Amino acid sequence: MLNPIRGAFALLFTGLLASGACARETAPQVTHPFFQVSLPASAGKPAAGRLLVFATEAKAARAAARDGKITEVDSSPFAPEQTAVAAREVERLAPGGSVLLDADDQAFPSAFSKLPPGDYLVQAVLDTQHDYNYHGRNGGDLVSKVAEVHLPGTGVPTLALTETLPTPALWDLPTRYMSETTKNHLAQAREQVQQIDFVSPALSAFWGRSIHMRGWVVLPPGYDRSGRAAYPTVYQTHGFGGDLHTQAGTAAMLFGAMAEKQLPPMIWVVLDESSATGTHEFADSVNNGPWGQALTTELIPSLEGRYRMDARPSGRFLTGHSSGGWATLWLQTRYPEVFGGTWSTSPDPSDFHDFTGVDLYAPHANVYHRADGTAYPLVRDKGKVLATYRTFARLERVLGPYGGQMASFEWVFSPRAADGRPVPMFDRDTGAVDPAVVAYWSEHYDIARRLKAHWPELKPDLDGKIHLVVGTADTFYLDGAAHKLKAVLDGLGAKSSFRFLPGRTHMDLYAQGKDRQGLLKQMAWEMYAVARPQSELKRVAVNP
Repeated sequence: MLNPIRGAFALLFTGLLASGACARETAPQVTHPFFQVSLPASAGKPAAGRLLVFATEAKAARAAARDGKITEVDSSPFAPEQTAVAAREVERLAPGGSVLLDADDQAFPSAFSKLPPGDYLVQAVLDTQHDYNYHGRNGGDLVSKVAEVHLPGTGVPTLALTETLPTPALWDLPTRYMSETTKNHLAQAREQVQQIDFVSPALSAFWGRSIHMRGWVVLPPGYDRSGRAAYPTVYQTHGFGGDLHTQAGTAAMLFGAMAEKQLPPMIWVVLDESSATGTHEFADSVNNGPWGQALTTELIPSLEGRYRMDARPSGRFLTGHSSGGWATLWLQTRYPEVFGGTWSTSPDPSDFHDFTGVDLYAPHANVYHRADGTAYPLVRDKGKVLATYRTFARLERVLGPYGGQMASFEWVFSPRAADGRPVPMFDRDTGAVDPAVVAYWSEHYDIARRLKAHWPELKPDLDGKIHLVVGTADTFYLDGAAHKLKAVLDGLGAKSSFRFLPGRTHMDLYAQGKDRQGLLKQMAWEMYAVARPQSELKRVAVNP
């Protein structure tokens, strides 16, 4: 699910493809509102992508801004209907040319002609990589300046794509939320942290081209390069919206914490699970390819041949949050003989009887509304519903067909359709669930079902290895599926550890006192105790 960086749920949508233009197009004589979006002649080369125009009420936006200045108009997953957005595909936009965007054609939350009359701040973005649903606007995207327009208006506003957003360097990290420990050790971490760029034979064979597995190896300070010491190793991955760049920040934090002895001396493999389709979650999938197989039979042996890693199952651990929580929970249950335990936090649904609150197995299941017609919520904050399932389906249908959370689930879980894309789990117009697709999901990826069906053969390698932590006020209702998974394991008589932290959300789960990563450190010491039960090393106390 969503992580604190950006993004939320999205949809697999085959939108209407409108042709781009090399020269100016003339607005037809209709009542729809149009925006003319141009590429300056100085751009130097043509551009293409998904064109988005965002609009928000000017008075409210300025009142909410700290200094009254607005330099960006964008959607927010926590207040989706505060910003309207319209879209179209652009195949080619030449320097000096322009395209017309019909703001009633593909729009959220409604056609722009139905917005309340008034003054609006608007901005255009050309999503050149078709990844807005995952990253938002990022390096290489073209943006206009914010302009104020009156809707409905009599003319056609013009927005010029005058700025190309820069691509940050991998180690160009924001320090706003870094602890002082991380800041102090950042330069040293850059020298100690090593990048992974591994071409997987299995994934490359699946796709017919070279597929790279990426991430970072974080070696502990004082790492013994020539001795006989073997270090317990933790494989960590991120939530929805993360990537190699955000994982560099994670790597720096881990190194700093080990330098301060707040973490035990272990090797951390910080993995990037992002892809063009969302997060592949290290699952073996008919759509994304054999990511779990590639990790366990290719990348891990390669790393263990290069670094002084403890290559026993008791020396390999997993941890991840959100989508990363599901990935690590899946890897532990799918490859129990490889890993010594997972510490998964706020994982995506592990029992499809509670898929962010929806029972996918119910007769006539619908992800938009219950049998009585009431809407299913999808995002909450401290008990207040911020968005419904249907709201996000409609928003992300406009933002684009790739990379969103719901589409990402389908790329991982669904069977493959004749057109090469995954079969949608639910109808994007009505919310109706396809029971045949759910049956496929259930057979292959419902973790609770898999445990129940295969426990006798899984128990010898899996019993006692599942550790799960989630907040009782999880932002995306993920505590519900965790409760159901616990009930299944308890019913099997399995040994497991479940912690439901009262009042904690998806975003503040790790905080302990003033330490934003306190839970991670606690879990790391628990892993170390499994790997080195005789060690006298203990967790260093930090200020509460």
